[in-house]
Amino acid sequence: MRVGEILELLDGISPFELQESWDNSGLLLGEESREVSRIVLSVDIDERMIDEAEEGTLFVLHHPLIFSGLKRLLWNEYPANLLRKMILKNHSLVAMHTNFDQTHLNRYVFEEVLGFDVAYCEGFVCMTEGDWESGALLKRIKEKLGLERMRIVGNRERIRSVAMTTGAGASLMDDIDADLFLTGDIKFHDGMKALSKGLMMADIGHFESEKFFAEALAPHLKNLPIPVIIAQSINPFTYI
Repeated sequence: MRVGEILELLDGISPFELQESWDNSGLLLGEESREVSRIVLSVDIDERMIDEAEEGTLFVLHHPLIFSGLKRLLWNEYPANLLRKMILKNHSLVAMHTNFDQTHLNRYVFEEVLGFDVAYCEGFVCMTEGDWESGALLKRIKEKLGLERMRIVGNRERIRSVAMTTGAGASLMDDIDADLFLTGDIKFHDGMKALSKGLMMADIGHFESEKFFAEALAPHLKNLPIPVIIAQSINPFTYI
């Protein structure tokens, strides 16, 4: 298949025009007329994945490898070191980032992974209502996401509403009307602000909350005439 055909299909699944103004989703490497032999889906990309992939592979990633303007390409620096390897193997690259967050990923993680019934889903935020004992609910969320630890801001005995944004969504807290807000990459001053607002937050990790990207996208590509492979990039963080 040609890259352009796949790009058109992906745009139909999650329109690229929905991406945020600061984002860089779409075709980032290659050309629409290029023929590709297979598709690899992953949150991110690393050297191992590139080395193991057949020549002419199209990578569809959640995170844009080229995110902001590149002022130089030095082959020993990220991301130029990965781009060089990809160019030499005639790889192509498409990113589906904030557009896919809004149309698919947040809802998939909230419903399919965490098991919540969605009462409200708009933009980057999913929300549900119910009645849970706080400790039991947080333990369940940790287990579902495979978290070794989870940082918590604030405390409530009972939770009657839960909101979630995958990735780094703390900047959205002013729009959250819930007892508990789940998101990743919560910074110190985010925590201080949440405390002042009386908002309980749980840091569910950036990678850990978005690692389901390939699982969420793959069913929409199952009828393609070329193989679609789910891969999992490395998490740069370890815990001791």
